[in-house]
Amino acid sequence: MEKTLLSIGHGYSAKALAERLLPQGWRILGTTRSAEKAAAIAATGVEPVVWPGADLGAMLQQVAYVLVSAGPGPDGDPVLNLLADDVARAAPHLRWLGYLSTTGVYGDHGGDWVDEDTGLTPSTKRGEARVQAEARWQNIPDLPLHIFRLAGIYGPGRGPFAKVREGTARRIIKEGQVFSRIHVEDIAQALDLSLHHPDPGAIYNLCDDDPAPPQDVIAHAAELLGVPIPPAIAIEDADMTPMARSFYAESKKVRNDRIKQSLGWTPKYPTYRAGLAAILAEKK
Repeated sequence: MEKTLLSIGHGYSAKALAERLLPQGWRILGTTRSAEKAAAIAATGVEPVVWPGADLGAMLQQVAYVLVSAGPGPDGDPVLNLLADDVARAAPHLRWLGYLSTTGVYGDHGGDWVDEDTGLTPSTKRGEARVQAEARWQNIPDLPLHIFRLAGIYGPGRGPFAKVREGTARRIIKEGQVFSRIHVEDIAQALDLSLHHPDPGAIYNLCDDDPAPPQDVIAHAAELLGVPIPPAIAIEDADMTPMARSFYAESKKVRNDRIKQSLGWTPKYPTYRAGLAAILAEKK
C-alpha cells in the first residue's frame, strides 16, 4: 500500500501527476474505459485498469492513496454511483483521497475575487453537478478527502496555439469578462505536495496569479507565434455552441492564497505568459 496510487479517470491532470510520482518510486494504477486507451497508459509506466469491468472495490482495499478525476455526468458522480459502499469501507485505511473539482462551483461574480470560503452559487448545470458531487464525497465518514477546485486547465497539447496556427482562433469580447487559469504542471505539483502532507477535509483552489480576459491570451499566443492577432468579435455577434457560450456566463478572479500558505505551493507558471512561453519552447 505504501506509495501506491489508484487514479480513477486517469486523464490529463492525472498523467502529469504520474510523471512526477513514477520517478519517486510510486506504483500507479490508472483507470480507463477502453483497451485502446489502456495501451497508451501502459506506455507511460502506469498500470492500466479497464473500468467499469475491473474490481475497483478490491483495489480500494489494497491502496492508501486515491485520485478521482472523473467528473459528474447527467446521472451524477459516476464513481460514487458504482462504488459508494466500497469507498466507505475503504475510507478508514486510506491516507489521502484527492477529488478534482472546478472553480465553476462558485458561479458568476461579475469579475470579483473568490476564495474557498465564497458561497457555492453555480450558474451552469455543470457547476451544479460539481457542487452535488463534492457534497456526496464530503458525506462519506472517515474519508481523508482533499478537494481541488481547478481553474481553466492548459498545458502541452491543450492551449490556444493550434487554433491560432490554423487561423480558427477567435477573440470573443465580453465587457468585463475575466477567467483564471492553471498550467497542468502546477496542478501536478500541488497534488504531489498534498499527497505528502495530507490534511483531510482540506479544500484548495488551484489557479495561477494572473486572471485575465480570454481575448488577451489569444492575442499573446498569436504574438508568440508571430502571426496576425485574430480579429475581435463581440459576444453578441459570435456563432458559439451552447457549451462554449456557457463559459462566458461566469466571470471571476480566483484566489490561491490557501494552498500557498498551507503547503508552500508556488506556481511554476504564475502567469499565462510564462506558461505559454514554456509550451512553445518545448515544441521547438
